[in-house]
Amino acid sequence: MRNVQYHFTGRIAVHIYELSGWLSATGQNPFPIFDDARSFVLHIDAANMAITTQAMASMLNDYVFAAHDAPLKDISITATGNSLKITGKLHSKGDIPFEEEGVLSLTPKGEIRIHSNKVKAAHLPVKGLMDLLGVDISDLVSTNKILGVRAEKDDLLLNLEEILPLPRIEGRLTAIQVKGQQIEEHFGKRLPPLPPGNYMTYRGGRLRFGKLTMNDTDMVLIDMDPRDPFDFYLVHYKDQLVAGHTKTTPAFGLRVFMPDYNKLGKKR
Repeated sequence: MRNVQYHFTGRIAVHIYELSGWLSATGQNPFPIFDDARSFVLHIDAANMAITTQAMASMLNDYVFAAHDAPLKDISITATGNSLKITGKLHSKGDIPFEEEGVLSLTPKGEIRIHSNKVKAAHLPVKGLMDLLGVDISDLVSTNKILGVRAEKDDLLLNLEEILPLPRIEGRLTAIQVKGQQIEEHFGKRLPPLPPGNYMTYRGGRLRFGKLTMNDTDMVLIDMDPRDPFDFYLVHYKDQLVAGHTKTTPAFGLRVFMPDYNKLGKKR
């Protein structure tokens, strides 16, 4: 994949600058099925991508802490340098408003670590009092029932493989940094330069989409407007497919020219 704005939901998307990997079927599925995000896992061999702080907050609100008894609610995130400012409500403590400032880093296992430097509750500084009383973030926020999130002393640790909605991804996060209001992530080894353009290429194996099943798959989804990233939403790929057009290669490969998802209304 190259230069793709990949939507997991309407409010959660990652900008994939470059990605190399493979799909594998899950459960009883004999091969990946485009129409069912539960049918496959995207294994990342190497990738450079980014997620905005706004999309990260949406992921926590809409997916990770969506349960009615989740410890945190109404989260918002902004970035300054390599630090994140996280605000919200301590739902497990009676919806007390909180504010945390933390530095972003990675654990040796590839988890995202947010180390707290400052904490406010009900707009009052409490980090010094917590240190004095020997109380950590992990004592305030119980994450035992939250998939992909755990509290460790004054740190919150996020597992990107588990906190993103479907389709599932698997890959080793090897570097992370904040640039503006984007969190940039690098997976795996260094990627060789990819051909220019905005596209998603699928080759080899079997793949089903709609009523068609490709053997020895040779399909490329191509952005019809290369002036900006290819905005792709798997749940609505059929709408993008219908609004575009296809060509068949002499070797029976398929080239699918699609409009951006965020421009479908304008195109109609």
